[in-house]
Amino acid sequence: MRVPSLTLAAAGAALLAPAALPDTAGAVQPRQRPAVHSEGAVAAADLLTRLGECHQVSRGRYRTDADRPATVPVCGTQDAVYWKADLDVDCDGRTSAHCNRRADPSFAAATAFQQSDGRHLKAEKLPYIVVPPPSRIWDHRAAGVPGGSVAAVVYRGRVQYAVVGDTGPRDVIGEASYATARALGIRPDPRDGGVASGVTYIVFKNSRVNPLEDHAAAVATGERLARLLLMNK
Repeated sequence: MRVPSLTLAAAGAALLAPAALPDTAGAVQPRQRPAVHSEGAVAAADLLTRLGECHQVSRGRYRTDADRPATVPVCGTQDAVYWKADLDVDCDGRTSAHCNRRADPSFAAATAFQQSDGRHLKAEKLPYIVVPPPSRIWDHRAAGVPGGSVAAVVYRGRVQYAVVGDTGPRDVIGEASYATARALGIRPDPRDGGVASGVTYIVFKNSRVNPLEDHAAAVATGERLARLLLMNK
């Protein structure tokens, strides 16, 4: 689910939060900055340079939050679609220690797409992104990116591979799972975590992995397609 709009002050506070400390009694781990890494060998800067200027493929533009103006287009290349937005933390799906009704007042126990065993996704464990449902603005299915498609999420020099795992509001874009945010070094609290801008979502066309929950397969596929994206002119 979406979280309230982040102010610039809130975003700055998240970036200045102290590094994670060893577990102590009463410590609240989700409010500490997580360890960060970049998956694969393809550099974030190379991916962003390859995207270049936006060739808009959506009919209209999306909001980053319900109370924001519609300024974000979906752009496209021969091999991928992408957009640049904020990152709101999605905690929907199966209940876990940090994704539940107590931690997230907007928590929903279902995701638009499911695992191979029929169960809903687990936002705390699986890196996934959220796309708007099909509408007159843009239809992700017609663009070759159904549920399970592989995405590269880029933020501050880091690349995190994920899958399309959920859908959100019809006119809002810029959301990813707790696990995605945490891996990118973004505070993953579903209530007031996330980041206000600077995140690029690249979704590779016709790249669906099966089973959807196989993150290793998503990383391998994403790395291969990221290299092809850099090679193709």
